[in-house]
Amino acid sequence: MEARELLKKVRKIEIKSRGLSRDIFAGHYHSAFKGRGIAFSEVREYQPGDDIRSIDWNVTARFNHPYVKIFEEERELTVMLLIDISGSSEFGTRGMMKKNVITEIAAVLSFSAIQNNDKIGVIFFSDKVEKFIPPKKGKKHILHIIRELIDFAPEHRTTDLTEPLRFLTNAIKKKSTVFMISDFLQSADAGNGRPDFADNLRIAARKHDMVAIRIYDERETRLPPVGMLHVRDAETGAYRWVDTFSPEVRRKYASWWETHDRGLRDLFLKTGIDSVLVNTAEDYVKPLIKLFKKRE
Repeated sequence: MEARELLKKVRKIEIKSRGLSRDIFAGHYHSAFKGRGIAFSEVREYQPGDDIRSIDWNVTARFNHPYVKIFEEERELTVMLLIDISGSSEFGTRGMMKKNVITEIAAVLSFSAIQNNDKIGVIFFSDKVEKFIPPKKGKKHILHIIRELIDFAPEHRTTDLTEPLRFLTNAIKKKSTVFMISDFLQSADAGNGRPDFADNLRIAARKHDMVAIRIYDERETRLPPVGMLHVRDAETGAYRWVDTFSPEVRRKYASWWETHDRGLRDLFLKTGIDSVLVNTAEDYVKPLIKLFKKRE
């Protein structure tokens, strides 16, 4: 992509995502994702109504007047975005492509993080970790992330969800808030039922505060009866003909999605991971706010 076109797209996403994070998400984000705990801030003179358990007896004795300790939340977080950039993200039939939805959500979360003085880092993945951007603060850092979201070209197109989880567990030692943003469609040899995916997800969830943001397109849930389709697998490049007039084909297609969806929901429930489903044809603001409110 040419530099001028890239900068134009970066600016467009920056304006939209900064506005959303400032006007809509800021308060919900702050309430939903807590800091590391409560830390001592200062002492002040006792006031009627203060809890006597907070009295600082050493300072009180020194000044012969009651003083209380003031505590505040240790707000600073490290936020990690695990971004799926595999071939299946290049799909969309009614609204935006999945990759564009992923980019906007990642940008909104990034600006929400820096508005709360949090660090943010990114792991781009396909069937391997394609790029790691270490956590930092600042607008310049966020714009670098957005540029990479728009213009980064992965070496591989297939998906293995275990790889970013392994990397996360090994590379990020401090407990962090982690958003895994993906369609969670793995390649045939790395299916959601593979034990090491569930195991690595469970390990990551014990160490970090994990959130799964699932992006999907309506045509992944059911096939319309539109005749013979010549379709291409975005990750393997394989072509095949599909008879969408066949009720049995449509039934099996819908059944596959229901099994896949139920399996992921059960897995997230068992591992204690909050999740949200985002349709490419609908506004992602409402499901994200619903997720945030659920955690408040």
